[in-house]
Amino acid sequence: MDQSRREFLDDLLGTSTPSGFEVPGQRVWVEYVSEFADEVRTDDYGNAVAVLEGGDLSVALAGHCDEIGFMVRDVEENGAIRMTAIGGSDRTVSKGQHVRVHTSSGVVPGVVGQTAIHLRDREDDSIDDIDDQHVDIGVDDAEEAEELVERGDPITFDQTVSDLENGRIAARGLDNRIGIWAVAEGLRRAARRDPEATVYAVSTVQEEVGLQGAKMVGFDLDPDVAVVTDVTHATGAPGTPPNRDTGVELGDGPVVVRGSANHPRVVEAAREVAADADVDTQLQAAGNRTGTDADAFYTSRSGIPSLNVGVPNRYMHTPVETLDLADLDATADLLGEFAVAAHDHDFSVGL
Repeated sequence: MDQSRREFLDDLLGTSTPSGFEVPGQRVWVEYVSEFADEVRTDDYGNAVAVLEGGDLSVALAGHCDEIGFMVRDVEENGAIRMTAIGGSDRTVSKGQHVRVHTSSGVVPGVVGQTAIHLRDREDDSIDDIDDQHVDIGVDDAEEAEELVERGDPITFDQTVSDLENGRIAARGLDNRIGIWAVAEGLRRAARRDPEATVYAVSTVQEEVGLQGAKMVGFDLDPDVAVVTDVTHATGAPGTPPNRDTGVELGDGPVVVRGSANHPRVVEAAREVAADADVDTQLQAAGNRTGTDADAFYTSRSGIPSLNVGVPNRYMHTPVETLDLADLDATADLLGEFAVAAHDHDFSVGL
């Protein structure tokens, strides 16, 4: 990954985008894709679409920009901030973390309090629900706290991107800023090839709270085919229950998902494109649902042939999500190649 692409990735990861509060991250994404898209447009909820004009066939490459997080629920008399979750936040990893409260006046630093081990009941290993945890911003009473924060202000972990060995990185919110990086890069790489299809790169909002942005965009665009990029579980690390092992590994390439939302002809086309482009891929089963925006795209209007392509990710929904940059770069290659080759494929099911 060259310096310019890495800077774009770091800019995305360094911008807080909890569901419902995605505007800062969308601005970063729109500025980047505007350099090579023919048009960039947004809707009233902040979904962003970059367009590469081509023929009648239309291809949507989509990822969601939002991350999980927390929100100010209430302020207690002693100034402690009570939280509520945004999306699927994990109560087991939030205590003892540095956080940032995003207010209309700027960022207010804080910490999620954790009673010292010396003071806790050693026989009680229970973990408080997020609604029972609190943020300490250093004040002593509610009046002082309420001068700084309001109910409904979003909260995110205060984390930086860490470069690990072997081209791997760790950060909060790789889910799914890496997806919108990949679709932007897929569009840029397709633009160099002047594809015959019209290609949309889409950065959706509010996936973590019910695929809401994809429902809006899927209906609005009504593309002929959609490829959704999101993280998927790499289960090679210690601690994965044997019955949840997917066989997906970091460093073995993007994951083509089969079943449920994943249209068999789109699966077939993606595998052919990957083979022709010498992009290694992995397979994953989704018997009931993908849990991604693909579930919203494929049921839009009369049905949109859709595919979920996953980027292997360890420790999902924690502040230390981990991926291999080579997998991410290969995903962008696959998306760009798919957009270029789409006009050669028929995405209907013959009966």
